Amino acid sequence: MTAPKEISRDSLLRQGFVLEYTTLAWNTIGIVVLAVAAVSARSVALAGFGLDSLIEIGASTVVIWELSGTGEARRQRALRLIGVGFAALAVYLLVQSTWVLAVGHHPRHSSLGIGWTAVTAVVMFALAAGKARTGAALDNPVLKTEGRVTLIDGLLAAAVLLGLALNTAVGWWWADPAAGYVLVYYAVREVREIFTGGH
Repeated sequence: MTAPKEISRDSLLRQGFVLEYTTLAWNTIGIVVLAVAAVSARSVALAGFGLDSLIEIGASTVVIWELSGTGEARRQRALRLIGVGFAALAVYLLVQSTWVLAVGHHPRHSSLGIGWTAVTAVVMFALAAGKARTGAALDNPVLKTEGRVTLIDGLLAAAVLLGLALNTAVGWWWADPAAGYVLVYYAVREVREIFTGGH
C-alpha cells in the first residue's frame, strides 16, 4: 500500500508536469501566432517575444527532464544551451531595435499581436503562480526557478503589449523598439544568471 506522503508527492509531480506541458504547448502555438503578427506588423518587439517563446520552450523541456529524474549533468548542459539562446536573442534585439530607432521605422498596428500578448500575460501569471506553489510543495528549486522565468515571461508580454498599444493608440512608433530593449535587458540578465549559477 502506498503511503499518503508518496501519493501526495506523485500528485504534485503530475501537477508539475501538467504546468510544464501547458507552458510548452502555449509557447509552441505562440511562436506561430507571433511570427504571423510580427511579419504583418513589421514589429521588432513581437519578433523578439516570439524568439523568447522559443527559448521558454527549452526552459520547460529542461524542467520536464529534471522532474523525470534525468540527472544534474544533463540539466546543466541544457541550461547552458538556453543561455546561448538568450545571448543570441539579446544581440539580435539590440541590433534590430537600434537600427529601427536610427532609421525611424514605423511598425504597423497589430490587433493580433495586442490580443495574443494580452492573453499570454494572464496565462503566464497563472502558470507562474502554479509553479511557485507546486515547486515549494515539492521543495524543487528547478521548478521554482522556472516559475520565476514564467512570471518574467508574463511581465515581458505586458511590456510588449504596452509598446503595441502605445503605437496603435497615440502613434508612438518608438514604443515598439523600446519594448525590444526591455527584452534585451531580460535576456542579458538570464544569460548572467545561467552562467554564474543563478539558475
